[in-house]
Amino acid sequence: MLAPKTVIDALSSQASRLLNGENPLSRSELEAQLKILLQGALSRLDVVSRDEFETQMAVLAHTRARLEALEQRVAGLEQQAGQA
Repeated sequence: MLAPKTVIDALSSQASRLLNGENPLSRSELEAQLKILLQGALSRLDVVSRDEFETQMAVLAHTRARLEALEQRVAGLEQQAGQA
């Protein structure tokens, strides 16, 4: 994985070359080239999609709830064992 600053610097450099090129590009060509640059830059960063992030957050919340329930159950069992 590249450092985000490295990716941003490379992206900036490539975009600058596109915008200052000798062969002027049409708006649609420029947008297409910038989109390709951005997709390439994002693929080099360690990022996840919003859907994947939200799925993992739901899994974490469920796991946390189960852990808390188990902690309460263990505490109850320990209390019962202490009284016996």
